[in-house]
Amino acid sequence: MIKKEINPKSNKLVEEVKKDYRASQDLGIKRCMQCGLCTSNCPAARHSNYDPREIVKMVLDDNWELLDNPDLWNCFYCYTCQSNCPVNNSPCQVNQVLRQKNLHKAEYKIKMKEFSAYGDSYLDFGVGSMPKAFFDGMVKDYGKSYVDLKVNLEDIRHELGLEDYNIKGKALEDVRNILKESGFKSRLKKFKNAKES
Repeated sequence: MIKKEINPKSNKLVEEVKKDYRASQDLGIKRCMQCGLCTSNCPAARHSNYDPREIVKMVLDDNWELLDNPDLWNCFYCYTCQSNCPVNNSPCQVNQVLRQKNLHKAEYKIKMKEFSAYGDSYLDFGVGSMPKAFFDGMVKDYGKSYVDLKVNLEDIRHELGLEDYNIKGKALEDVRNILKESGFKSRLKKFKNAKES
């Protein structure tokens, strides 16, 4: 049976994270050396107070206050932390578990509003894309070069010999069917209805 929320009486936050179905079986959280590679390469850490190394440390220290840390919501789920970890840890997976445990709390439903745009982009284009809500922040952080990239992305991809970013035709139809049959589309709709109530 999948637990819906963390049991604070267990006093073993790391065990709660490891046994969650979102955590891979070989998650190396207990092997974390606190080397900081995850944080040094994290785009969210570069532009916010989010610190994947600190998140993992708090889990290992059994610090339950972490669940109310607003910085958890700054992770992009890009998996850069995991790809750089020498012991196969994934602060990104840890963060997913922690966030999910908070979704039953009313004050966190609003946090998910902007993330639902990721789901919409999969349905519309077959791939994930930056939600419009983040566009102004990206322009502020990266300036005109970010706008130029967005405007010229397809031309740049073609110059590099890459296919179009957005999926088209039969492939897009197949992705949409997979999202429908897997329950993704109905879950996204339920989530949007819940956040609006």
